[in-house]
Order: sequence, then structure tokens, then C-alpha cells
Amino acid sequence: MLTVVVRRLVRLLVVLAGVSLVTFAILHVSGDPVSLMMSEAPEADRAVLRQAMGFNDPLPLQFARFLRNTARGDFGQSFFYREPALPLVLARMPTTLLLTVLAMLLALGVALPVGIYGAVRRNSLLDHGATLVVFLGQSMPVFWTGIMLMLLFAVQWRLLPVSGWDSWASLVLPAFTLGTFSAPLLMRIVRSSMLEVINLDYVRTARAKGVTEWFVICRHALVNAALPLVTVAGLQFGLLLGGAVITETVFAVPGVGRLIVGAIRQLDFPIVQAGVFLLALIVVVVNFTVDMLYIYLNPQIRVR
Repeated sequence: MLTVVVRRLVRLLVVLAGVSLVTFAILHVSGDPVSLMMSEAPEADRAVLRQAMGFNDPLPLQFARFLRNTARGDFGQSFFYREPALPLVLARMPTTLLLTVLAMLLALGVALPVGIYGAVRRNSLLDHGATLVVFLGQSMPVFWTGIMLMLLFAVQWRLLPVSGWDSWASLVLPAFTLGTFSAPLLMRIVRSSMLEVINLDYVRTARAKGVTEWFVICRHALVNAALPLVTVAGLQFGLLLGGAVITETVFAVPGVGRLIVGAIRQLDFPIVQAGVFLLALIVVVVNFTVDMLYIYLNPQIRVR
């Protein structure tokens, strides 16, 4: 087990190194950063700023400097806000994480009971209806779902706020919009995993002991069927973080995603770099946690 954990840690460090390289490249893929920031300034002034910011140095030296600054949490000063970039991103991070966690809880809250029931009552009316919902849910873009929900619940029926983040009612539409992105896939994973284990020997043995059917399903079958769900849910958490960028823009939620979109429009590269790196770091840590949880739930890996 220790070997597996060490291997996962090494993989985590390699991924972080790759994320650092991509984050560093953000500053250079669009051309000369100084020319983008000071397009109207004289060439002499741009040359002075280029020298002051170290853009005349070789790229390996710039990347080494970037790694050193990143390790210290220094992504530079925002060009637009005139403040350090990292605190600006960290101030918005709780909003994005809350939205993502609520969306994941909503997706699991729908996927688990519907997926279990679809496996237990296979080919029933609800099972066919859930399959149809899976296909529809996976074909609808997040921004389209958000706009349709906004038109229906906020504009036409006036039940919920259109945008903002000033009350619990403001959480409903963004979280529901984001949750519908992952719920269909998780529902399909739960159903297929339950169908694989529901007729195995240990489940039939539990039934033979006379316990209730739902106790057999929840206590014996679901535990083993949860292994694929744990893996997919960890991957979906990262996708939900990415989807939060679009959702925050649609509903004007003051999170990291909306901040990054605004920074891209303003060519505020330090904000973009800090936001992308922190979101990627969260995804990497979540996936590492999921790996550890998978090792805990799967005795075969622990024995190895």
C-alpha cells in the first residue's frame, strides 16, 4: 500500500509541474505581453518595462523564476486592480468551491436513488425515463441550461433571483444548472455498477439470510458498486470546477471563474495565471484524495 501511495504522490508532483508549465505559457502564447499591455506606448517605454519584468531573459530562466515565485505564492501584481493577484483570487475561491460542492451534492443526491432504483427495477417505467434523462442531460450545454432555467424560474415565474450571490435563494439556479451537468453521468455509473454486483454470490447469500431487500442493496451491493462512482465523481468535480466558470458568468456569481473571464478580457495575465494554477491545484488534490479513498475502499489494493 505504501508503494501505491508514493507512486500517487510522484504522479501528483509531475502533474503540478505540468500545470506550472502551462500556467507559465499563458503569459507568452498571445505574443509579447508588454505590447499587449502597452499597445499605445512608445517602443522605448515598452523596452524599459520589458527589461524590468525580465522578459528579455531566456525562457528557461524565466520559467525557473516563475517556479520560485509560484512556490512563494507570488504571481505578481494585477495590471487592472493594482493589487497582488493571489489574494484577489483567494477572496473569490470560497464562492466557487461552495457552488461546486453544492452542485456535486445535488448531482449525487439525484444519481444515487434514481440509479439504484433503475438497477433494482430494471426496464421499469422509471428506469426508461431515467435513461432518457441521461441522454438529454449529457447533450445540453451548461450555458444553455442556465439560460433556460433563468428564463423559466426567474423571468417568467419570478420564483428565484436572476443573478447575484446575496442570499441562499441565489444559490439554487447556479447550483442546479451545474449539477445537471454531472447528474446524468453519475446516474448511469450507479445503475451500471449496481447491475454488475446485484446478482453476485455474496448478494444472494445476504438475501438467503432473510434480511430485507433494501438492506441487501444498500449495505452489501452499494458498497462494492461505489468504487467506480468514487473515481468518476472525483473526475466530475474537476469538470464542475471548469463548468463553474461558465455558470458564474451566466448568473453573475462573484467567483474565480467570473474573475478569470474578466481578466482575460482585460489582458490581466497575473490574475489568469493565479486563477488557473489554483483551480488546477484543487483538482489535483481532489483526485489524489479520491485515489486514497479508492485504496481504502478496495482491499485488493491495500493487500498489494
